[in-house]
Amino acid sequence: MSQDNEPVNDAMAFNSELAQRIQDELGQNVYLCYQCVKCTSGCPLGDFFDWQPNQIMRAVQLGQEDIALESQTPWLCATCQTCTTRCPQNLDINSIMEFLTREALERGFKPALPAMNLFNEAFMREVRLWGRAYEPGLMAEFSLRQPQHLLADREFFLQMLKKRKVSFIPHRARPPRKAKPVPEAADAIAYYPGCALHSSATEFDASARAVCAALEMNLYEPEGWVCCGSSAAHRIDPDSAINLPMKNLTLIEQSGFKEVVMPCAACFNRHKAAQYEIQQHEEKRAQVDKNMGYVYQDSVQVSTLSEAILNHVGTVQVAEKVKQPLSNLKVVSYYGCLLTRPPKVTGVEHPENPTDMDGLMAALGAEVLDWSYKTACCGGVHSLIRPDIVVKLSGDLVRHAREAGAEAIVVACPLCQMNLDARQFQMDLIEPMPILYFTQLMVLALDLPTKTAEWHKNLVDPQPLFREKGFL
Repeated sequence: MSQDNEPVNDAMAFNSELAQRIQDELGQNVYLCYQCVKCTSGCPLGDFFDWQPNQIMRAVQLGQEDIALESQTPWLCATCQTCTTRCPQNLDINSIMEFLTREALERGFKPALPAMNLFNEAFMREVRLWGRAYEPGLMAEFSLRQPQHLLADREFFLQMLKKRKVSFIPHRARPPRKAKPVPEAADAIAYYPGCALHSSATEFDASARAVCAALEMNLYEPEGWVCCGSSAAHRIDPDSAINLPMKNLTLIEQSGFKEVVMPCAACFNRHKAAQYEIQQHEEKRAQVDKNMGYVYQDSVQVSTLSEAILNHVGTVQVAEKVKQPLSNLKVVSYYGCLLTRPPKVTGVEHPENPTDMDGLMAALGAEVLDWSYKTACCGGVHSLIRPDIVVKLSGDLVRHAREAGAEAIVVACPLCQMNLDARQFQMDLIEPMPILYFTQLMVLALDLPTKTAEWHKNLVDPQPLFREKGFL
């Protein structure tokens, strides 16, 4: 994602070729950085870096390319957008980090974190082949090229296989050249599940569809949608990072929908980022229109699932439909990084203190506890690359939730759910804690068929807790 900053005047001419390249490609003037260190002080991965984010920014300003391009820091960046959100100079530091990884490869530097580069390449190869992320193919290629990761993390993979959280049959996405209007579009909301909800997060998909049907929200999944590109595209192929989401938004707009719901936080963020890019840069909009063979009208509202439920139904009507109040269940809501940040892209009014899920859980009768880690990072994309980072960050989140008095953590992101749930056996916890999609709890409170919650897919089984509370 790029953003035009204040242009450099004659008195502040670039003396760094790297700084000039960043200005040319991203429209980011790195000399606006005055070393306030907010990017570093807020970064969840600072303990794992060789150089801190503010030091990388200074190295770019001074033309110290050996530091900026050989450092592990840009490769280890979890793209949580905290630095971009908090920078007082409105610098998109996250995009600068992504640029540095691409620049390092283009200049012939060996990637400082080879596993991350291999993962990104494998991810995009699967997307080009199938149109969507095919997790078994991705894991197979990554494991063949980095066998030490598979061997070191074999227990995690076995846990995923036991819970059938891997879809072995790939499904090729075939977007139509020009989508036909859908008759149901006038009375429905487009539903973009994203790749994870068709594979490792089917419990989110099944419970989301069941809840929306019970709330009389008519969802329609357009045929032919493709992967959003996730973080891999932003790192190695910025054109795809825009074109892939815009293929979906073009498909949805041509089909006649005015709104699309995206349960996955990453999918939501990547589509909002693409929208932001074409809204801010006419040349990018023109290129997208040329690529799509269609003049995009920008008429589609991209919503999170919790946002759509609140807008179309509201907490009062949700509460009226509750048949089994979740009384005495103490929960904390965990939003993660990409549902809210950066606010200029997501449009969220309070990116550090979102309340959508809190309101829905309160409407179900649960006791929603306040805590300070709603939008802290779980380790994000490092689940396969650096599981030690995920175990540390996600383990801290589970411990902080327990300290706050919570009995369960409520989430709305497949990656967050997997990181917090599937790796608890590695976290050295006193006792495990259920990590539930908010829609799984809504299934329980609305007394919908339990099969739609797919609780058996959760590695930490929530059903003993439900029985203790008298819900089952």
